[in-house]
Amino acid sequence: MKKVRRTLSYRLLLIALLLICQALFMEKAALASSSIGQVKSLQFFIDQLDAGDVIELPPGTYAGPATIDKKVSIRGSREVMLLNQSGAPAISILSDGVHLANFQINNHVSGDQSPAILVKSRQVTLEDLTIQTSGYGIILRDADRGTLQNNTITWLKPEANKPKQKGNGIDLYNSNGVLIKNNKITGVRDAIYLEKSRNATIQGNKLSRTRYGIHCMYIDGSYVIDNEGQSNMTGAMIMGVKNVVVSGNVFRKQSQNVHSQGILLYDVRSSSINKNIVEGNRVGLYMEQSSENELSHNIVLRNFIGIQLINSYSNQFIRNQFIANVIEAEATDSLKNEITGNYWDSFQGIDLNHDGVSETPYAINPFYQLLVTQTPAFQLFFQSPGMTFLSDMFTNGHDDWSTDASPLMNIDRSQIESIESAQGTADVLAIGLLLLCIAIYTIIYLGVIRE
Repeated sequence: MKKVRRTLSYRLLLIALLLICQALFMEKAALASSSIGQVKSLQFFIDQLDAGDVIELPPGTYAGPATIDKKVSIRGSREVMLLNQSGAPAISILSDGVHLANFQINNHVSGDQSPAILVKSRQVTLEDLTIQTSGYGIILRDADRGTLQNNTITWLKPEANKPKQKGNGIDLYNSNGVLIKNNKITGVRDAIYLEKSRNATIQGNKLSRTRYGIHCMYIDGSYVIDNEGQSNMTGAMIMGVKNVVVSGNVFRKQSQNVHSQGILLYDVRSSSINKNIVEGNRVGLYMEQSSENELSHNIVLRNFIGIQLINSYSNQFIRNQFIANVIEAEATDSLKNEITGNYWDSFQGIDLNHDGVSETPYAINPFYQLLVTQTPAFQLFFQSPGMTFLSDMFTNGHDDWSTDASPLMNIDRSQIESIESAQGTADVLAIGLLLLCIAIYTIIYLGVIRE
């Protein structure tokens, strides 16, 4: 009798659990269908607006695409989501003075014809937007004096996609006077791409896991300042430009590819590259076919090759610091450069008058670069005793070698200490957070055990 009752009780309990699970499932299904039914057309809201209107979108999910052809300001919140699965851009902006701020965009369409946002007008402001895209993020065409700031742009599809299959995060063409500031971009092809534009300012952006963090092509009179790039193929690719300032940037750990560089300068004229930190890259500074530029007060730290010069002339290299690089410098076919007052940590000079400057010059020996260019297999013997011996014996064309006439004897410790201090603070913070998480988990776990 007791066995029958126990069996009956088990069956009733099982039936009750099944009923509860069914109720929960039906509730979730109802909520899902309700949320699908609540997707609104963003275009419908825009069509109700007059020029000059300022609105705040109610929380909810909106459907794209939408076209803005009047001067309006649209704000949202973190509870506002725009979904786009059409073959058109999620938002197309065709009117001057439009302002969009503070909502999310999920763009599930690939290709440069279907970005999350397409701008074809002037003085447009895009700020505090969170964009996930399967194609391009923001495209500007003939869109002068725009402002793009505090936006987050990430790649929506799996990370396995090759760079050529992805779109750029921010893509400018023939758009002058644009401010791109404090954006965070990761996982796309090129984080910020500029072509045929003037007087742009790219400032304070954080760029990671892209092909080129910043890619400048044929721009004039622009500023690339205070940006941070990490784990890209190349931090900044500056090509075919003039009158550009590249200053205060930090590019670390660009080493994923045999062609990875911290800062790549190709066909750069009359520009200033100063106060940058390039650390842990395959090549810290790479310069080719560039002339009449000033490179000063840069810190080139812990790269495989510190600086590499190819066919570059009439440039100034002043007060840069080359520290703990495997190969400090390589230079071929680079004449008439003014190289003076730099610190080379492997150089042992002679300071007779104790003024901190060596009386003997530092010459960049091109032997290794010439050798491996002609026979790449000789890289296997890098830093071998025989290679070092041959390099020391090589004096062919010594008068044409790139030479620092007055190298510094001592490092500028104030700059290095500031770098190490910042890294140390970050490490301490990370370790502290890890220990805090472990402590919280231990307390909860022990509490459960005791109960």
